[in-house]
Amino acid sequence: MKLAYYPGCSLEATAKEYDSSVRAVCGALDVDLVEIPDWTCCGATSAHATNHRLSVGLPALTVKQIQQMNMDCVVPCSACFNRLKSAEYEMIHNADVRQELEKILNFKFDGKPRVYDLLAAMVDVIGLPTISKKVQKPLKGLKIACYYGCLSVRPGEITGIDSTENPMQMDKLIKALGATPVTWSYKVDCCGAGHSVSKSAMVTNLSGKILAKAREAGADAVVNSCPLCQTNLEMRRPQGEDIPVFFFTELMGLAFGIPEVRNWCSKHLVDSSKLLDSVLAG
Repeated sequence: MKLAYYPGCSLEATAKEYDSSVRAVCGALDVDLVEIPDWTCCGATSAHATNHRLSVGLPALTVKQIQQMNMDCVVPCSACFNRLKSAEYEMIHNADVRQELEKILNFKFDGKPRVYDLLAAMVDVIGLPTISKKVQKPLKGLKIACYYGCLSVRPGEITGIDSTENPMQMDKLIKALGATPVTWSYKVDCCGAGHSVSKSAMVTNLSGKILAKAREAGADAVVNSCPLCQTNLEMRRPQGEDIPVFFFTELMGLAFGIPEVRNWCSKHLVDSSKLLDSVLAG
């Protein structure tokens, strides 16, 4: 299987371990990721807060590149996925926006190649049976809090998620790896997002509640798919809170027996060595 790949800015900076784990796991699944040539930033929150046309135009340029590649695209970062899908949605539902962008970017939008959240692609395109067959070290005994956050979920008409209140894609994936997803009520609550610097106390409060609820539910770890959520849940946590946080592809790599997993997790701010040892020793 060959898929276009949009890594986004964070995966080349603060979340390099996410990119490494994505590439390694996809390689193990015989998925050929073709990185979009000369891709541009999705605009993130900055463009969205500055100028609506810019916030649509930047990801629309990537949509143009995907269309030229003529293959479906996977996006691991929740924020990037949301911006690309928002641009796609605008061009489908707003003729004026579509025509303006087609003129500026010199292309004709056809809406054919699909943009997938990597998590959704793992479950719905690659498939859980295929993933289960690759498991060498089942994550038995591990209880995992699946944290979806905001941007992979809302708004539902753009993300296409199975449920905006109780999504289950990550839960299904975690089960396929042999772990047990816990039942909890904070899986789609906001971590504080881009307010981490300007309103750090607020973000610490929000992230702290998420981690506390995960622990109350009996979780050994939290798993997510967003570089910003990962940063907030690790950096903006109450003193003494030590529950580890993983990208979902890192747990896939752990279950697949990929040796680089320790190197990926060494980039984290919260020590996860005990959890890794317990799985690898089994």
